[in-house]
Order: sequence, then structure tokens, then C-alpha cells
Amino acid sequence: MNTIKPIYYFAVAFFALVGCNAQKQAIKANAPMAVSSPLIIKKIAPISDVDLKRWSHLDLVKDTIPGMSVDKAYSELLKNRKGVKVIVGVIDSGVDVDHEDLKSVIWTNAKEIVGNGIDDDKNGFVDDIHGWNFLGDSGLENLEMTRILKKPDDGSMTYKNAKADYEKKYNEALEGKQQVDFLLSTHKAIQTYLKKDDYTLEELNSIVTINEELNRSKMIMTRIIGQSGPTFSADLEEYRKYVYDQLNYNLNKEFNGRESVGDNPDDINDTVYGNNVVYGPDKEEALHGTHVAGIIAQVRNNGIGGDGIANNVEIMAVRAVPNGDEYDKDIALAIRYAVDNGAKVINGSFGKSYSPRKQWVFDAIKYAESKDVLFVHASGNDGNNIDLEKNISFPNDSEDNKKEFAGNVLTVGAVNNIYGPTLVAAFSNYGSINVDVYAPGMEIYASVPNNKYKYEQGTSMASPNAAGVAALVRSYYPKLSAKQVKQILMDSGTPLPASIELGENNDKKSAADSSKSGKMINAYNALILADAISKNS
Repeated sequence: MNTIKPIYYFAVAFFALVGCNAQKQAIKANAPMAVSSPLIIKKIAPISDVDLKRWSHLDLVKDTIPGMSVDKAYSELLKNRKGVKVIVGVIDSGVDVDHEDLKSVIWTNAKEIVGNGIDDDKNGFVDDIHGWNFLGDSGLENLEMTRILKKPDDGSMTYKNAKADYEKKYNEALEGKQQVDFLLSTHKAIQTYLKKDDYTLEELNSIVTINEELNRSKMIMTRIIGQSGPTFSADLEEYRKYVYDQLNYNLNKEFNGRESVGDNPDDINDTVYGNNVVYGPDKEEALHGTHVAGIIAQVRNNGIGGDGIANNVEIMAVRAVPNGDEYDKDIALAIRYAVDNGAKVINGSFGKSYSPRKQWVFDAIKYAESKDVLFVHASGNDGNNIDLEKNISFPNDSEDNKKEFAGNVLTVGAVNNIYGPTLVAAFSNYGSINVDVYAPGMEIYASVPNNKYKYEQGTSMASPNAAGVAALVRSYYPKLSAKQVKQILMDSGTPLPASIELGENNDKKSAADSSKSGKMINAYNALILADAISKNS
């Protein structure tokens, strides 16, 4: 998945305090006239809580916040207009289809009779009412590099690279475990002293002691709470889970997460597997996909949660992304499922560094193109230039990392909410060839399972912001092709600052170095351009 782990701020606070080489590991897990950006945008006051929850909908000129001008599009361009329904396939960890802010926008397969155990529409999937779960009851998985090393050394460069990457990542995970264990013991010391599991900064500051170890624990947790805020205890637990999941599952060569699925992941013709429970065996583990779905389609202006980008969409839930790396087979079949069942936009907020069966995915992308379906994909969270061969991120739309083999793939990087040289999120992958455009991906508020809401960050959040705008354009201008919509989103975007910092080292580059377009998505501009093209075609 391409989400920055929920412990992002917590991890940053800890690493700033003690220093750590594993920082990368922890924070790796878009008629009236169109407007362009002014030369200088300065946000004088901090973003209010109300604006923060929906900053991606705001307008750079009006609000001095680099959102996608979604609200402006609705108020000035779409008022009293009706679009057609657009199905958006969300290939992810699963979606809570019962969520209060999503259940009314979930796709329902009208050709299936609920619960009769029959494949009524003869599409190969029994009772696929809201989509399909290609992972069955599985959820935890190896990384692809781990799976490669579980097979005999074939002498290939892929095996050698995977071995080197695995060793580096495993050592980082061990270091992370040491640090999280230290923090847990520090936290425990404060809990024991105060005789309570949860405590506030005020309670922490009230501790007066001559015990040097307790004073040290107080100092550390004061800094952590100061940076992370009142959710520090939950953040710490999520960080612990992240680190331990890496060691116990993602990097554990003895672990086989696929066994319960019952298929052969190396046989693309073995297609009868999975089930129709699209949120998986544990609804809480569908957090990532539920958040992505919410960004696209949460009901607008209903007074609960956040607002989705698109108002005429239905979410088709396709579960194919585990905690670990997705299988190429699952992604290829998931894309084909979404296409065959009516999706016109597919969001893919996932990615990995190795793809042994990449041709299966390439063929599925080409199939989607032949059916006029737009595939919107997250660029990844390694802060790398993915134009470089050593940094290739899969899936992509190029067999040589240079020339596109399909015109229906939109690859999206992430921006934050302050316009200036640091607009592009430091974690976001970039590239003048392999990243097309940017969209909001920091502190994005949306639905999570069991009627809850949360801020998340990552290119995983930027991608559905872009997919939402794509769906909006396809709803009001349904005659435009997927390829045209892709080009519209790129051409109509708000320009990034001419000078921009990219990657985890904050390398100073030009906007042209950041992506093919050098822009971030703007819904208002996109609709204006879509209207002009529609009238001239």
C-alpha cells in the first residue's frame, strides 16, 4: 500500500529526539476562464480545523490553500447540473460497505440475487454483490522480495537485488524493534508511576522525582506528546504493530500467508478463489481501502465525516491488497473484474519494487484501455526518482520505464497544504517521465471502518483525490475517452512552483523535474477544459 503509516508524526518526533537510521522505513508504509497559480502564495494564519478536514477541496487563490478547487467547481460550474453515474473500482485492502458515509454510494450488482449461492450473471463470481475479495480470509503477506528469496537462487540480477534489499530492510526492522521496545518500556514506566494507562501532557509535567530513569522517561514522553498530540498512545501502538508485522510476516521467510486462499498464485488461469466479503475477515483491516473510497465518494454536505470529491459515483470494492505486497495475479484479475463489471475509473493505491509476473498486470492494463477505463495509480512513498531503473515502482505503464504502452494510466504524486518550494511531499516519488501529475496527499480526512474517520497521508491518498476528479469529469462529460480525461487532468492542473524540493533529501529541482505535467490537479480547470474539448469534438 502507498499510505504513510499513521505513526508518521509520532515517528518523526521520536527520530528527531534520538536519531535513527530506520526513519525511512517508518515513514515509507487534482464559459468562465481557467485560473493558474499566482507567483507567490502566503498562508498568513494556520489552517483551521474545519478547513484542514477538507483542504483538498479548497482553492489556491480564494483560500490560499493548494487544494483542487472542488468546491469552486461545484458552486460555479456544476450547480443545477446532473451527470451520469460513474462506477469507480477501488482495488485495495477492502472497503467497509456498511459505513454510514459510504453505504449509499456502494455499487450493487443488480444481476446477482443476494445469498442464493449461484453465479446469476455468470461472470465467474458467486454472489459478488458489491465486488470481490481475491484474498479470501488472508490478510497478512510477505513482501515480494521475501517471496523471491523463498525460492532457489536462480543466479539472476533480480534475485541478487532482492537479497540486498531484503537484508537492508530486515536490519532496519530489527533496529526499529529495538527502538519501539525502548519506547514501550519508557511509556510503561510513566503508566506505572501515574497508575493509569492513558495520561495527558499536564499529568506528565506534574511528575516531580529524583529518580533519574523516571526523569529520562518523562523527558522522552514529553517530547513525544508535544509532537504527536493526544493520540500518542494509539500512535505508539500502531508503530509497534507496523514494526512487528514486518518481522513476523512481511520479512518472515517461514510465513505463508497465501495458504488459506487455496489457489496457485503462479497460475493466472486458476481463477476460482476468494469470496464476496469485500472488507475481508476483519473489517478494521479494511482501513486503507475504506479511507480511499471515502476520499472519492463520501456523501457531500450531509453533515457527517468528510466530503467525497465526486457526487455521481458508485464504489466497486475489489479486495486484492494485503498487509505486505500484493500478488501480480490478484491485481491483474482485479483490474479485469472491475472493467468487466462496469467500472470507468479504477483506483490503485498500492505498489511494490519487484513484480515477477508484471506482464499479467501489463496485459490487464491494456485490456482496461481497450474498454476505455482509466487506471489511476499512486506513485509510491519512497521519496525516489522513479525514472531511474533502480527505483522502478510497479505496476506502471512502461516495459522499459520510458515509453508508455498504454494511454489510460495516470500516475499521481502527493502534495501537502502549503504552496511553496516544499509543496511536494518529501515522501512522494517523482519523475519527469513516470509521474504524470500531483494531488493532495498529506493529512487527508476520510472514512475508516465502523463509522469512524481519520487523517491519513501518502500517495495512496493523492491517487483517489485524482480518481475522484477523473470520475467527476467522466460523469459530466461521458463522451470523453479515458485517454482524453487523463490528458485533461494533466493539462488543466495548477502549475507547481518553478523551483521545488523533491525527495527525502529535499533536492532542489524545477517543476519540470517533478512530473510529466509539472502540475497538480485542479477540478475547476479540468471541467472547463473538458467542456471546451467536448464542444469541439
